Amino acid sequence: MRVKTDEKRQEIIAVASKVFGEQGYHKASMSAISTELGGSKATLYGYFKSKEELFAAVLTNTLEEPSQVVFDIIDSRHDDEIESVLLDFGLSYLKFVTKQEVSTLAKNAMNGEFSDKLGPEIYKNGPQRGWQHVEALLAAQMRSGVLACPSAKIASLHLKGLLESGIVEPIRYGREPYFSFEEAVENAVSVFLRAYRA
Repeated sequence: MRVKTDEKRQEIIAVASKVFGEQGYHKASMSAISTELGGSKATLYGYFKSKEELFAAVLTNTLEEPSQVVFDIIDSRHDDEIESVLLDFGLSYLKFVTKQEVSTLAKNAMNGEFSDKLGPEIYKNGPQRGWQHVEALLAAQMRSGVLACPSAKIASLHLKGLLESGIVEPIRYGREPYFSFEEAVENAVSVFLRAYRA
């Protein structure tokens, strides 16, 4: 049995991205992708169990680098003052999540544009994975006595809701947000810390 490698996985994603781009999601097939790849379908299925899973990987891979910049703020600043970290993270997060390609991806995933299986794949590899970084930061702040929360997961989801409130939904409907990003972030972080600062 051949060993899976990240290099091969990235090669498959690159080829699949080309095929999906040329043929569209519905017309593209695993057979067409394996032919373009120059390998067997067995190799392809060894890395990705379905077309949905592969397409989700293509989409999240496209957004991985810009989203990593956002969550690096969280990962690299666990020892900094929590308010400063959350303000910087919140502004970067709103700028990222309201980009047109991110909004389009979220809309398509939520309304079942591709398939019932694709939305969960995108969520697992995108938003869920990203917000686990925030959860880890908040858990560390709880352990150090800075925050007092029922759980880091609950607190991270509350923060997400506060940051997005009045911003993300109007933009996804083609409307102007209710606040500037700076105002939204300052208010969100202020409310969050009033609720959860120890």
